[in-house]
Amino acid sequence: MALVKEKKQEIITKFKIHEKDTGSPEVQVAILTERINSLTDHLKKHKKDLHSRHGLLIMVNKRRRLLDYLKRISFERYQNLIDKLDLRK
Repeated sequence: MALVKEKKQEIITKFKIHEKDTGSPEVQVAILTERINSLTDHLKKHKKDLHSRHGLLIMVNKRRRLLDYLKRISFERYQNLIDKLDLRK
């Protein structure tokens, strides 16, 4: 379920803060969101794939921790990211 290199690069360029940014919380959350969405589609077809479900839960928890961190350090950046990714409805 890994992302294609071109798709990952596209996400990085969309969410980066500065020119050489690949590890900021915004980029990490965006990449995790893309992986979570693709894995969710996979699990809709393969309901009994428990190993992938476990990986999905790990990714969701990691994204939650990164969002909490971002909310703590800069609420404005957190709010912008939530709006861009359309996470809260």
